Amino acid sequence: MLFRWSLLLSLIAIVGCRGYQYGHLLKPNDADMVGSHSAGSAVYKPLVEESVGRLLGACHSSAGSLAVAPDGTLLPRRVCFVGVENQSSEELGDFKSHLYELIDARINRSDEFTAISKRMVDVALSKTRLRPDELLDPQGMRLLTGILERDGQPVDYLLFAKLTSGTTDRNKSSQRDYLLTLELVDVQSGAYTKEQAEISKGYHKSPLGKLANYSLFPPGR
Repeated sequence: MLFRWSLLLSLIAIVGCRGYQYGHLLKPNDADMVGSHSAGSAVYKPLVEESVGRLLGACHSSAGSLAVAPDGTLLPRRVCFVGVENQSSEELGDFKSHLYELIDARINRSDEFTAISKRMVDVALSKTRLRPDELLDPQGMRLLTGILERDGQPVDYLLFAKLTSGTTDRNKSSQRDYLLTLELVDVQSGAYTKEQAEISKGYHKSPLGKLANYSLFPPGR
């Protein structure tokens, strides 16, 4: 029996070396794949859920500032999501757009906020020719919001997302701390609300790396 298993594993290894690639569909309850060299879904999805959840929770207490419709219903505040700024040590690739869509959809599911269409925001941003940080200047902010208002999209808040990371190396292992920061800026007053979420992930050259760095040694060593 042991011989048969060894033979099967050998055949799998040989076939895998020939450049074949296989795929399978994940079930709703399947865990996300943990990337071996970069963050991936297992990191980014929880970061979005936690940071947006905290932001919405922090803003909930100011619901009294919402505009009121003639029938007495509260009107959601309109958010211009500027984009995702990557200041981490990793290239985001297609995850940059994916993160934008995850955050945008999460904001739109809220009863208190509604996000302006990304297509309209992109057009307005191209017209301003301003960097994201320049939009925090009152003149730059008025320029962007003025363009959107002329297009029938009044703005109450600007939303900025920034991904950063910090790396700690130890021999052939490393730990990377990923931090997603969301900053919601009131275009009228300039006041802002900032919330964050952080996830740490270990990377190792061998399967024993996790055991050697996180199990055999007490914290702080």
